Amino acid sequence: MIDNTLTHQVIGLAMNIHCAFGPGLLESAYEEFLSIELAHAAIPFERQVPIAASHRGQKAATAFRADLVIDDNLIVEIKSVDRLARIHEAQILTYLRLSGRRVGLLLNFNTVLLKDGIKRFLNSPHP
Repeated sequence: MIDNTLTHQVIGLAMNIHCAFGPGLLESAYEEFLSIELAHAAIPFERQVPIAASHRGQKAATAFRADLVIDDNLIVEIKSVDRLARIHEAQILTYLRLSGRRVGLLLNFNTVLLKDGIKRFLNSPHP
């Protein structure tokens, strides 16, 4: 099971970015800034990580891309939208299910207070 410390660290780094730049930037800018923060904190991560899916027996190796995968455990999806929608939640839940990872963070930087734009998700494996 992923350590809650990692999610707390990532949220703290995201809050640093939000304090420095506020809402209103493109998602790609927040991804870049979070990558800088992660590297500075010596937390291993990858950007734009392919997530495979199969359809009709054919594997699509890059069907989806997670914005960030941190320490090979935590998927982070970055948004900069007026309001998170159910489709955003479905997106990260799909990424968790297809990748086999357990924990995901959905971060919407387009909020007055970043804490209002954070959602944590757990992938519960089916028996």
